[in-house]
Amino acid sequence: MLRYGRTGELARKLPEWVGLFAQVQAVPEGAEHLRVVIRYLLWTGDKAVHEATGQVLHSVLDEQRAEELMRSYGEELIEQGRQQGLVRGREEGLARGRAESILRILALRGIHVEEAARQRILDCTDMDTLDGWFDRVLQATTLSEVLDGGAHASRRKDS
Repeated sequence: MLRYGRTGELARKLPEWVGLFAQVQAVPEGAEHLRVVIRYLLWTGDKAVHEATGQVLHSVLDEQRAEELMRSYGEELIEQGRQQGLVRGREEGLARGRAESILRILALRGIHVEEAARQRILDCTDMDTLDGWFDRVLQATTLSEVLDGGAHASRRKDS
C-alpha cells in the first residue's frame, strides 16, 4: 500500500485488497488497525482514492460502521483544517499589524512611501523581514535604510 500511496495506481489497487481488509477487520484489534490504514488512505489519497476507500469499507463493514469511520475521519480533517486556518490567520494578522506599524512610524517620521513600497511592506508575510524593517524604521531617515538596510543604517550599527 505504501508503494502506491502517492500514485494514481492506488485507487485501482484498493478493490483488489478487499479480502485483506476483511482479514484485518476480523482479528482482535483489527478495527483499530483498519482505522489507521483508512486514515492513511484518506490523508494521502486523491478523490479517486477516497471513493475507492469508501467502496472497500462498504464491502468489509456494514453500512453504518463504514459511514461512521468515513465521517469521523472527515470531522477530524475539518477540525485540523480549522485549527490550521486559525494559526495561519493569527500569523497573517501579526504580519499585517507589523507592516501597518512600520508604515505608521514612517508617516510619523515624515518619510515618504511610494505606493509600490507601501504594497511591498503590506504584502510581506515573513516576520523576520518585518522585524528587521521595524527595528530599522525606528532610526532610519530614508525609506531605503528601512527596506534595504541602506548604508547610513549600516554605519550607525558599526558606531
